[in-house]
Formats: sequence, structure tokens, C-alpha cells
Amino acid sequence: MKRIFLLTLLGCLTLTATAQIKIGESIGNVPIVSLLNAPIKKTDLSSQRGKVVLLEFWATWCGPCVDAMPHLQALQKQFGNKLQIITVSTEKEKRIKQFLQNRPSNLWFAIDSADAFRKDFPYHTIPHSILIDQQGVIAAITEPVNITESVIADVVAGKKINLPFKEDNMNMDPWNTYFKADPSVESRFLIQPKIQGASTGVKHYTKATDFNGRRISFLNMTVEGMYRIAYGDLPYGRTIDLIPREDKKDNEKMYCVDFIVPKGREAELLATLRAELKSRFDLNASVEKRLKVAYILKVADPKLVAKIELSKLKEQQLNASGAAFNGEGVTFATIANYLEDFGVTNIPVIDETKDSKRYDISFNFMPEKKGDYLEELHKLGLDLVKSEREIDVLIFR
Repeated sequence: MKRIFLLTLLGCLTLTATAQIKIGESIGNVPIVSLLNAPIKKTDLSSQRGKVVLLEFWATWCGPCVDAMPHLQALQKQFGNKLQIITVSTEKEKRIKQFLQNRPSNLWFAIDSADAFRKDFPYHTIPHSILIDQQGVIAAITEPVNITESVIADVVAGKKINLPFKEDNMNMDPWNTYFKADPSVESRFLIQPKIQGASTGVKHYTKATDFNGRRISFLNMTVEGMYRIAYGDLPYGRTIDLIPREDKKDNEKMYCVDFIVPKGREAELLATLRAELKSRFDLNASVEKRLKVAYILKVADPKLVAKIELSKLKEQQLNASGAAFNGEGVTFATIANYLEDFGVTNIPVIDETKDSKRYDISFNFMPEKKGDYLEELHKLGLDLVKSEREIDVLIFR
């Protein structure tokens, strides 16, 4: 199955270039100029002295961020006025208000559309958590999963804590700094250690580069992750792992890999990559057919489909997130892949529209609102029907 993204980052990625703040540093009078869901419209961090403050950087399109919300709400409820959790998003106020309508909360929501907070609290990926004690000193820079009841209780009691440090790599372009390659390079398999603080990702090289179709790079990718892409980039939901837990440790290590094949062998890129991986790692994989429950993408209203703008492009251009799809030259198969790849659905999605025309299609939806994405599909004349299909599945043994 041909996947739809030239660059996939497995996490919620944002970019900046500034110095990382440190645990133990005192925070100055940082203003919060726009607050929602709070008894006040604005504040500053100095005004919150005397209570523990958790700054939670997030976005409505970031699945892990939204998943952390119930946990954070429970902490706020438990610790009351001893703790103030302030979520910070760069999204528009209108979007945050929509989120709150669908997901009521007891947290404060700061709007930072100008991205001013990043100057004081630089980060690269979200969710990103800054825990500040009653004296305005940074107690932890971590992820929300590490902010537990006992952690908050210790900070409230004035105790020192030691949480896993979320060290974001602030390099604007790790691909070009870590994977330098002269255009004259014919072939190579370069494997390097994990880059601390960088995201996980894969980069395919298009015809806009000197390595068109003959190069692929992995950033902080596990062995299983590289195998998955080498075997056709099947989504995680189409992977079955039969390896015993005690034998998985080596396969979960992260590496950075750059792989190039000679010109004229572009069609053999993935097959050669599979052979190279197999020769270096003790992992067996195969693609097999399995009967699975899936969503079938179908045309429900041909009249609405006929109203969709046909594209003049012969190749697709797609910009997508967990809450938005903006595509030119896309097919309905692209939409099916998007719904599955971005976790919009929790089961495989198969295109059975029998329509291969290229369209210009854009839609937005609210992930927190159940079924909202279906309403957008219905506007296009499409629908999802649950059924069983025999599909390709990647098996690890």
C-alpha cells in the first residue's frame, strides 16, 4: 500500500530554535494575557506564587495531549487551590472554545496564538509539561504521564522530585545535520545512535532532490518501526507482534539510519532495505492475509460527490493533522489512508468507492466530538460502513 506522507513524525511536532530552560531555575513574571475557562481573563506566573503550577503545552489536534486531559482534570480536582493547571495552546480562541463545548473541563486554558510562551519555555514536541513549585522554581520538565498524584503531593510538601527529563532537541533540521550526503554518493547503509530529544520520523526523498526515489532516512526509529516501513508502511493497526516480551528489548532500541541505493535501482529500495535490516537485526517479519473488521469507505450520495472540485494536479499534495485534511490532487483512497494513519478511526479503513479521480478536498473536524469526522465525510457524499475484509497484515516473529 502506498502511503501518503513524505515526512511522518510520530508525535506532535512543532519547531523553534532557542535555549532550553533548566530545572531549578526561577521563573520571572511571565504574563498570560488570554485565559479561557477561568475566573479571570488574564494573569501572570508571579501572581500564582504560593501554589504549585503546571503549564501543559498542548493542541486539540494532538492525540496524546487530549488523552492526558482526564488525568490532569483529576489532579486539579484533588488538589484544589494548592495546584493550578494552565494549559497553553497556540490555536485560535474559537477552536479552544469549541473544544471546551465538547469536552468541559476544570482546567484553565491559556491562548498563546502569537507563540510568545515558547520564548520562555522552549519546546519541540507536545505534550510538554513544566511543573513549577510554590516559589516559582522549575521542579520538572517532563510529560503529563509522569505528573502523578504522589508527585504533586511531594511538590506541595516542599520535597524534591526527580522525574524523567523531556529534553527536546532544538535543532531546526536534524535531517540535514545528521544525514549529510553528497549527491555523488551511490549507495550506503549508515546506522547511528539515537538523537536525544529529537522526534521519531521517516523521510522519503522526492524528485525535488538528488536522491529521488533511491533514499530513505529514519530518525530515532525502533527496529520494528523500520521493518514496518520497509514492508510497505502498513499502519500500526495492521501489525501483529508475536515476539515474547522478554525477547523484545533489542527491537525497541532506537536508531538513526540513512539508506541509499544506486541510480537505476529505485524500484528495489524497500526490498533492498528489508534485506539489509534482516542481515543486521534478529527479527523475522512477513506480510500475510488476515480477516479483520474494517471500515469500508463508500460513495453514499453520488450527487454530492459530483460537486467536489476536480483537481488539475497529477500528483497529490497533502497537508494533514489529527483534526484537518487539506489536499490537492488527492483520491478517495488518500482519505481512507488518512483516516487510518492518523488514528481517526481505531480500525483499518479500506477504499471501495471505485473512484480513482483526483480531487481538491479540504475539511476540518473536532476529534473530541464523537462522529464529527463522519459528518464531514457525509458532506462529501461519502460514508463508512463496518464490515470484514481480508487484508495484508505485518507479522513479527
